[in-house]
Amino acid sequence: MRATPPEVVRAVKLLDLRTKRLVSGQFGGAYRAVFKGHGIEFAELREYQPGDEVRTIDWNVTARTRRPHVRRYVEERELSVLVLLDVSGSAWFGTQRQLKGQVAAELTAALVLAAARQNDRVGVIAVSDRVELLRPPRKGRRHALALARDVLALEPARRGTALTPAADAAGPALPQRGIVFVVSDFDAPDAERSLRRLALRHDVIAVPVEDPAEFSLPDVGIARLADPETGAGIEVDTSDPAVRVLFARRARAAREARDRMLQASGADVVRVTTDGGFLDPMLRYLRSRAGRRGG
Repeated sequence: MRATPPEVVRAVKLLDLRTKRLVSGQFGGAYRAVFKGHGIEFAELREYQPGDEVRTIDWNVTARTRRPHVRRYVEERELSVLVLLDVSGSAWFGTQRQLKGQVAAELTAALVLAAARQNDRVGVIAVSDRVELLRPPRKGRRHALALARDVLALEPARRGTALTPAADAAGPALPQRGIVFVVSDFDAPDAERSLRRLALRHDVIAVPVEDPAEFSLPDVGIARLADPETGAGIEVDTSDPAVRVLFARRARAAREARDRMLQASGADVVRVTTDGGFLDPMLRYLRSRAGRRGG
């Protein structure tokens, strides 16, 4: 087995510390409020204490013992969380401090550690045009740390893109209803079909990862633009204003088409950018969703 690079070990430790603070703070409260368990489990029967809700009184036991008793329950979380991570060639693009793939990997690792700290089962499927990493949901901090390490150290064997292999693998990995985060730029022809399949059985959150340069072409003179997955390229004169306007128009149209596809798929959407990080968008999403549930 190949040794884990020291920088990956350090990154996992830092993420573990960050998620510990997050989970004990606003992020953890919002996560738990949104992703509740599927029921409640009887915990104990005890005597009534001031402040207990009257509706929890067990009247049969109260009548038999002649002292008021209440039933206490705990939430049955037992949630299963699966993160589908796109590691295709287009993920390894970026003009900010981090590439899209790096932001996506860190977000995946943070979700894994946060879920584990809530005692949820958590797993990961990383996909290019084939499954590159498959770890079914399990409980435990050790399992979560190993997942985070594997995700941050992953070097995909292929550069193509397809979400169908991940959707196929999600069935056996998550046989019962669970929570599925799909972290991708969704630049895949089968994205809508795959998301719809997942949303039929699971609670799906799509997380598109973007870089500002994907929507605005800088003026750098003659430049060669290459497809990161196929290698096909073309030379363009970026100093020509008409070229930059056309590029921006086509990029905007592509993003709008993708957003319509995500909305039609039945998944929730949280947009993350390489220049803004993932914490604030995730917190806004969780608070918004908690508000919808409350409403």
